[in-house]
Amino acid sequence: MGITGTAGLLDTWEAGLAEAPAGRALLLHRTARPDVDARTLPALPVGRREADLLALRRALFGERMQVRLECLACGQDMEFDLDAGEFARSATGPREPVVRLTEDGWEIEFRLPGPADLTAAARAADPRAALLARCLLSAARDGTPASADALPAPVQRRLAEAVEAADPAADLTLDVGCPECGAGTRAELDIASYLWTELDSWARELLLDVHLLATAYGWSEPEILALSPLRRRYYLELCADV
Repeated sequence: MGITGTAGLLDTWEAGLAEAPAGRALLLHRTARPDVDARTLPALPVGRREADLLALRRALFGERMQVRLECLACGQDMEFDLDAGEFARSATGPREPVVRLTEDGWEIEFRLPGPADLTAAARAADPRAALLARCLLSAARDGTPASADALPAPVQRRLAEAVEAADPAADLTLDVGCPECGAGTRAELDIASYLWTELDSWARELLLDVHLLATAYGWSEPEILALSPLRRRYYLELCADV
């Protein structure tokens, strides 16, 4: 994975300020995968994006992730550390982008949904049916082609199970036991939102450092960003001693 420099990360952050969460996730995915044509990223399976963003998060901010959840049973706030490396080993992207299912005389090929598919389906009156129609490549019953709306409910459920099994990283979840009441709380880990929050905090702290050093030394932003983090911190300590 090629990680852009400090100035590039600031550009990503600045562009993301005007975006909704879906747009920010795409910007982060572009940063994570500069080797992939940006036009194809929204069509990649969701689990592929989640795995890429988790790898980017580890490269930028390390293995330790601080997570905070509220117990659904007693309302207690729970804070704990998550080992991103260990979590990533169970959050790999899918090997194949297409699921093939044989069920009760049906032969089905279904493309694993990408972020663009989920966004489009969410706007529809029936998101589930819209997603099925978008991603169904082919369906036939006893050799006779059929449309998405012809799939019976049991076959649709079996297809949903097959898709979940093929792309487990599309739904990153945590199951945490409450230290107060012992009840388990299951929650989704939105890695795009988590990473954006960290990037936003990093960018604002960095720009404050730029302001302080520019004020003290008259350096330009590019000159300050060209310094290593260690040198920037040393100069900031010198400013504080004056």
